[in-house]
Amino acid sequence: MKLIIAGATGLVAQEVIRQSLRNPTIKSIVALARKPVALPAGADASKLKSVVVKDYDDYSDEVKQEFAGADACIWTVAITPTKSKEMPFDEVKRVCYTSTLVGLSALHDAGLARPFRFIYMSGIAAERNQSKTPAVMPEYSLMRGETENRVLAFAAAHSAEQFEACVVKPGYITHDAASLARAEQLKSSVGIPSITVEVSAAAMLYQVARGFEKEPLENADLVRIGRGALLLEVDA
Repeated sequence: MKLIIAGATGLVAQEVIRQSLRNPTIKSIVALARKPVALPAGADASKLKSVVVKDYDDYSDEVKQEFAGADACIWTVAITPTKSKEMPFDEVKRVCYTSTLVGLSALHDAGLARPFRFIYMSGIAAERNQSKTPAVMPEYSLMRGETENRVLAFAAAHSAEQFEACVVKPGYITHDAASLARAEQLKSSVGIPSITVEVSAAAMLYQVARGFEKEPLENADLVRIGRGALLLEVDA
């Protein structure tokens, strides 16, 4: 499998890279980011290619050539809800919405394997129904939901080419003691579930390799699939 990981310097993407490097079924990894991606110590350098773009809505022909023949892409590019409060909404939308759609087109134009599986990493609060008004961060939640809609519409329009898409909607992602404490606060105060970064990465990798079980994949689905995938890895 040739796998593209977009947003490769981010927390989740870095864990996806770590797990991909030790996965024998993944032969080639394209780590797409705005700066070079360092190879983890002791990893197989022949498997990973760091591809740098000026931004996620700007793809040269050389970059598209790196996408050619890919079997799957895990797209993690986004502005988190917390960080979005510190930025102009137009810029948040450009990164979350516009860049995703431009990236989809760039991938498609590159010439992909069939089937090609695309995972869009969204969030638990993203609202696809544009007639609703979410109680918390409505503008942001609706924008993320509309991005989900457009990703799925793109896949449907190219279904004859076996272009498949799935949205994953994790809750709060934990990776250390501080984030675990924050996850407990969110669960008790507003009922937001959590998932570890290791489990979320394992779930996405399992789905792009085996095919999408359902769409969307909610937090509970990701926990179940990811834990199962990690157990299989231990038993192998």
